[in-house]
Amino acid sequence: MSAVLARPRIESGPSRLSSAERAYRALKKLILGDELPAGSHLLEQEAAERLGMSRTPVREAMIRLEKDGVVEVRPRHGMRVLPVSPDDMREIYQVLTALESAAAEAVARRGATPAEIASLRAAVADMEAALDRGDLDGWADADKRFHWLLVTLTGNQRLQQMVSQLDEQAHRARVLTLRLRPKPVNSIRDHARLVAAIARRDAESARRIHHDHRTRAGEMLVGLLDRLGLKQV
Repeated sequence: MSAVLARPRIESGPSRLSSAERAYRALKKLILGDELPAGSHLLEQEAAERLGMSRTPVREAMIRLEKDGVVEVRPRHGMRVLPVSPDDMREIYQVLTALESAAAEAVARRGATPAEIASLRAAVADMEAALDRGDLDGWADADKRFHWLLVTLTGNQRLQQMVSQLDEQAHRARVLTLRLRPKPVNSIRDHARLVAAIARRDAESARRIHHDHRTRAGEMLVGLLDRLGLKQV
């Protein structure tokens, strides 16, 4: 049965994005926001009508999403949103942990400016404030900001691209398990320790702290998905 969606906001503006790019971003936003949950089917024509464009850019967007590992494209049947499996997340976090640990080490080794350290600390403070008021969504937003800031501070465009793609694939699993996980007090503590290591330019400690943090986070996420019984089908 095809999913019933509200018509999403299509990005436009001076950047003059192509129709295929706008379709890709709109469909990806629906999937990452769980408005198109795992197992949903969406026909090309239905998606085209929802997005207010022809089927050609929609088809191109679906093919691109399939390459991202998010959907399965079926001839004459549009796309099916793939489930988030424990095995998927185990593999994703193995790579994500290695990449982000390298980023933490690189930033600490070259030295961060006072403004960069302040930005990292502000993200940690926002995580703590959100948790104090019981706002898990706010905590998750601040946590995501911290991790992305850490990666962008490397200045390595290829690293940023790789982490971004992996993080998008992991995002659905985080949304699904956000209210099942223990209160993330230790996560905030890990982030504060990482900032302290970066501030004193202790590259080895920064790498180790972040590696241990991401490893524990990945194990917890995979365990929660196992409990939910999610399988790749």
